[in-house]
Formats: sequence, structure tokens, C-alpha cells
Amino acid sequence: MWLAYQIVLTLLLVCAAPIWLLRRGGHDLALLRGRLGAGEAPPPRASGDAGDAGDAGPLWIHAVSVGEVNVARTLLEDLPDDLPLLLTTVTPTGQRLARELAQRRAALRVAYLPFDLAPPLRRFLRRERPRALILMESEYWPLLQRMLRRRGVPIYVVNARVSDRTWRRQRRVLRWAPALLRPLFGPVTRFCTQTEVDAERLAALGAPRERIVVTGNLKFEQARPRESPEASRLLEQVAGGRPVVVAGSTMPGEDEVLLRALAELAARRRDVLLVLAPRHPERWDSVAEAVRRAGFPLVRRSSGDAAAPASPPRQHGAEPRRGGSVLLLDTIGELAALYRHADVAYVGGTLSATGGHNPLEPALYGRPLLVGPSMENFRRIAEQFEEHRAWRQVQDGDELCRVLGEWIDDPAAAAQYGERARALLAAGQGARRRTFAAIPELLEAAGRSRAT
Repeated sequence: MWLAYQIVLTLLLVCAAPIWLLRRGGHDLALLRGRLGAGEAPPPRASGDAGDAGDAGPLWIHAVSVGEVNVARTLLEDLPDDLPLLLTTVTPTGQRLARELAQRRAALRVAYLPFDLAPPLRRFLRRERPRALILMESEYWPLLQRMLRRRGVPIYVVNARVSDRTWRRQRRVLRWAPALLRPLFGPVTRFCTQTEVDAERLAALGAPRERIVVTGNLKFEQARPRESPEASRLLEQVAGGRPVVVAGSTMPGEDEVLLRALAELAARRRDVLLVLAPRHPERWDSVAEAVRRAGFPLVRRSSGDAAAPASPPRQHGAEPRRGGSVLLLDTIGELAALYRHADVAYVGGTLSATGGHNPLEPALYGRPLLVGPSMENFRRIAEQFEEHRAWRQVQDGDELCRVLGEWIDDPAAAAQYGERARALLAAGQGARRRTFAAIPELLEAAGRSRAT
């Protein structure tokens, strides 16, 4: 079975490679070496190093991309700086953010997760020798987990969730081929789930119920992100005192809807700066072209040139001029902190039926939040936001344009949604403490950190 799995996976990778290269335009070629298991050997550890346990290697945390790296950062805050850690990602954007974290922690090493094939995994595990693996959210790699179990390495899934889409798919697998799910859940030592619903779904799919504990959502525990002074100065310069709409993690089709909303605001003599932050870097150029076709002045964050569309601050009581402009955030890792400047925030991936992205980042700053109907990836958070009226969930582009106009015209009414979001976030604290209590390796390291 394992040989067949690797043959099928290899064939899929070979078939997908040309399509991947065409779509990404060579953007991700730098990760190939790491995903094949190559990399630099870790520095030799002197006897008596922090966290030394005989020949044990680092505590390994795997986070797929930017969102998961941010959740991992929440765990790192309570761990000693000299604790040997390994942080792996799959995407280049996640890798860049992970390397930024490594600049502030001398004992943190960063690498790509190898493909789930025996040769790269053996090469990687021989080099790293992890003492435990922490998987973030919903990442399961059957062959990797099997190899770690045979080596006696404990595996934990933290902030675990089962999205609606995954639930539907895996129930079909459970019905027709339940043996295919055993390698996903069997080797895991403990599942720390976001909600009771996630716990019930995992148990129904075959995860041992005694290994599941509900710890809450670590995303409620995220600290405010590190701000880029250059990005903030550029935004303030381009805004020139105008209202700012920050649209984060947009997906194909959403940028055009937001540009239409900007045009409608301009037609009503509302001068607004729209900050567009596409989810995927390969879309930066196409979004810039869409802005130009729409006829709006454009500044790209990577250029740092704010002169062209910047407008001077308006005098009190002066009539706003007809217009609008766009700042394209074509950089990595700066979006979360820029929500601080938003008069209105929109979270992408919600009008495009892709399941949504993290709505908690703008909530950290108490910003009024707009989302579309697709929030399946954040089901429980969506329920809480809806219950507490901490956002406005619109059903289509027309409604988004209408509500955006209402909030620009009545910022006091919009601010009430932001304050309710901030209060909801504060009420959701405690997941980090419960997660540490459920994982001995984390609890021991945190206890040593407090003692020192």
C-alpha cells in the first residue's frame, strides 16, 4: 500500500509540474531543493544546550503558509529563546515570514517540508532528528507520520479543525474505503481542536476519542503583528487624510468588485484610498493591470513612490474631491499590521467561494469588517462574529458596494462593528494555555522558561 501511495504521488507530481510552472511562472522554483529533502545540516549542539535530551533534536513545528506561521508564532512567545526549534513551511510566502521569525530567535531554524516520499523524508529526518512534531491545523502527511511513529517521535495536531469541505470529502472516503483514513489519524499522539464540532468530526472520521481535547482557537491569541514603518508611512502619504479601505487576501474576481465599489464611491464624490493585497504573489501584475484599466491612480508598495496619486489632507469642512486611488500591497508579511490604518476592512476569499481567510487580524485593531458569504474555513469564528454582530456579511458584490458606501458616509456606525469585534477577540483568550497543558514538550519548555 505504501509503495502504491508513493508511486501515485510521484506520478501526480510529475504530471502537475508543467502546469505548476506555467501558472507560477517559475516563482516557486527556489523551494524545490528543500522539498526534495536537501538542506544545510544543523549546527552541532554542545553538551548542556537548552532542551538537551541525549541525542534528541529540535522541537519541530510545521506550518503550511503565512496564516499557520502566525499561529505558530503564538506558541513561540511562551518558549525560551534558546530552545532548539525547527519551523517548516510549504509555500514561499510562509517561508519568508518564518525566516523573519528566525532573525529574532537564534535557536530557530527554518526549512521546507519535503514531499511525502521516502527518499527525501529519510534524508530530512536523518539530518534533523526531531524530538516531536507539531502540525498546525489540518495538515496530515501519511508517510511522514508513519516514519515518525516507527522512530518513536510523538506527533501533535494543534489548532486542529475539520472544514465543511474536508468533512464532506472524508465522509465519502470513510464510507467506501475507511482504511485510507487510518494513516492520517492513527499515528497522532494528541489532537488539540478549535471547537467541539471539530472534535466530534475527527472522532467520527476515526481519530481515537481519548486522544482529542478541545483547547480553543489559537488565532484568538495572536499578538499584534510587527509593523513595517516604511509601509505605514507610504500608506499614510498616499491616503493624505482620505478614508482607507484595506482589502486583504483577495482572490480572482474580488479585485474587480472592489474597484467597481471604488468607482461608485467616486461617482458620489467620495475620495477613498483602496489598499489591495492579493493573496498570491503571481497575481500582483494582473491586479495592477486591472487597476490601470479601471482608470485609478496606482501606487505599488514595492516601488515606494507615492508622489503620483497622493492627495493632500483635506481642510476641515472642505468638500471632498471626486476621485479615488489604489495602493497595491505587492509585498509579503505587511498586510496584518496595515489593518491598523483601515477605516473599513474587507477579508478576501469570501466573495469568491474559496472558504475565506482569517477575519481576526482586523479585529485586533477594532476595525469595521466586511466579508462575503464564503467562510467555511472559519466556520466557528463566523458563527461567533455573526452572533455578536461583529461584522457585516454581504451576499454579493452589489451589497458589498452598498454597505461600503454606508460605512464611508457614517463612520460612527461602522466603528460599532469594530468595537464588538475587538471585544469578541478579547473574550476568546485561553487557547494557548490549554494547548500547552495538552502537550508535555511545550509545557516542560514553557515551565523552564518561566523558571529562568
